[in-house]
Amino acid sequence: MSQIPRPALFLGLAGLLPFLWAALGVIVPTVSDTTVAALGARFNAPYMLIAYGTVILCFMSGVLWGYATTSNRFLPYLMSTLPALWAFFMVGGGEKQATSALLVGFLLVFVCDLQFRVWRLTPDWWIPMRALLTAVAMGCLFIGYLG
Repeated sequence: MSQIPRPALFLGLAGLLPFLWAALGVIVPTVSDTTVAALGARFNAPYMLIAYGTVILCFMSGVLWGYATTSNRFLPYLMSTLPALWAFFMVGGGEKQATSALLVGFLLVFVCDLQFRVWRLTPDWWIPMRALLTAVAMGCLFIGYLG
């Protein structure tokens, strides 16, 4: 972890807060109820997991697109579009279906991360950071799926 630039690590970990809060809300329903009372119905725990997970999956598409620009090859560009397309076509159909689609999507984007590293399109610290962030995000989504 010491090789990961501090801003990237700090902001990456901060980006987990909505996942962690929503997972806590699934485990402790009063947390979700209090959040809904303060912020509105769209902040109920299961919806937060689905909405934020979809946003982050699309964000990761953009990150991969940025890395693809350094190669100017077709396959990295194509792979960089897959997380956003997955989110668009697969996330929906109810809480369980959407959450399971996100779990698969996060696994697939990590496979893309690994391939981009093999192509040397990402920095050396990318996979250790992505492994940590992906594991926590997927753990939170799994809590939502079980909840």
